Amino acid sequence: MAFKKITAADIAFFQSVQGIKAVQTDAEALENCSSDETEDLHYLPEVVIQPQTVAAISAIMAYCHEHNIPVTPRGAGTGLSGGALPVYGGVVLDMRAFNKLIALDTRNLQVTVEPGMITQELQDLVKAAGLFYPPDPASKGSCFIGGNVAENSGGPRAVKYGVVKDYVLNLEIVLPDGEVMWTGANVLKNATGYNLTQLIVGSEGTLGIITKIVLRLIPAVQHDVLMLVPFRKAVAACEAVNTIFMAGYTPSAMEFMERDALEWSMQYTQATGISLPDDIEAHLLIEVDGNNMDVLYKDMEAIAAIVQRFDIDDILFADTHEQKQMLWTLRRKVGEAVKSNSIYKEEDTVVPRAELPELLSIIKELGREYGFQSVCYGHAGDGNLHVNIVKGSMSDEDWNNKLTDGIRQLFAEVVRLGGTISGEHGIGLVQKNYMDIAFNNRQLQIMRSIKQLFDPKGILNPGKIFAD
Repeated sequence: MAFKKITAADIAFFQSVQGIKAVQTDAEALENCSSDETEDLHYLPEVVIQPQTVAAISAIMAYCHEHNIPVTPRGAGTGLSGGALPVYGGVVLDMRAFNKLIALDTRNLQVTVEPGMITQELQDLVKAAGLFYPPDPASKGSCFIGGNVAENSGGPRAVKYGVVKDYVLNLEIVLPDGEVMWTGANVLKNATGYNLTQLIVGSEGTLGIITKIVLRLIPAVQHDVLMLVPFRKAVAACEAVNTIFMAGYTPSAMEFMERDALEWSMQYTQATGISLPDDIEAHLLIEVDGNNMDVLYKDMEAIAAIVQRFDIDDILFADTHEQKQMLWTLRRKVGEAVKSNSIYKEEDTVVPRAELPELLSIIKELGREYGFQSVCYGHAGDGNLHVNIVKGSMSDEDWNNKLTDGIRQLFAEVVRLGGTISGEHGIGLVQKNYMDIAFNNRQLQIMRSIKQLFDPKGILNPGKIFAD
């Protein structure tokens, strides 16, 4: 793509719109917006703008549209697919100033929020009012709600409560040409025309800049019960997942952690108090929640009886709030722990839940064939398995060339099992060359046509989702 390089005149215009302090060209600001949590990729923007108002975003987008300047929207930079990387330079639109709670409507169980609010802060605010916003990605303590909407994030509790798309009612967006519009209505049911709101959810910042988000909420639950189940065979842990659901139980979370995932996370967080015998290959972290403790204990006892049909070690029941927090911290820190151990690539596979055992076996078989180590963990209740491919002792030649064939083969197997190549991390930059595995030419043509309709000049978050 051929875009215009930013000039002093462009900088002057941006400063006239938003002020000198909000327009940054110093080396530190550019470097801070050159990467996210995706591998070790870096792309420097030419300017970083921190807009303060919707009107400013509108003016900036209209100018960039007229002058063919690429714009990359950025939230907290916690993404894992390179979605916020300015691969063509240009403008990074840093949305951190859009961090306000606009309205909490307790009568209608809705909240209107700006995209730069940290997800956990939003959850805490609505919890104080007795309400619950369930989607909780691992980075919820730092990620922005706008990034969650852009990626259609999930998290551990999606198995019972759904993902971000199930809570978004309406969005205010700025189109690539600067026009401001709402995508829908603040209602629970809407059969009025095409669903533009859900089109923007998961569009990875390629169709519009999200400036306001209306979310539905549900009443908060009062209690939860948590246990950690050690399995001597990892495949058996995967088999147990569907067995629990087939018995009629729907946990609020069911997380799979391979041995290395838990062990590395324990080392990374310096956690103690968990036994990890040599013959244990994997764990399931299982939670049930609700408002009646008697019912929760009864359900957890039944689930414990189900997993005891498999070859397991002693179940750890989290008896205190501190113990629950420790177990959840271990699960949420796995990604960081793996990253601290080695160069890695993370694939976000998802298959129908019953196919998890076969998927795990395929991953290990491909590892033997292509010479890579894998550390697997994820939201087993959804069939969503994060595959961390660790470089370890692989040569640079195999890592940079041979591994691509292995990943392509993995994705082909995922699709064969009825799954797809990303469950919650998005396609972004790093997965775009694999989209032909999940979609045929006609499907990709329709998607490209949608992008063309919203963004005819291709200036908004270019280089993402579609192969060049």
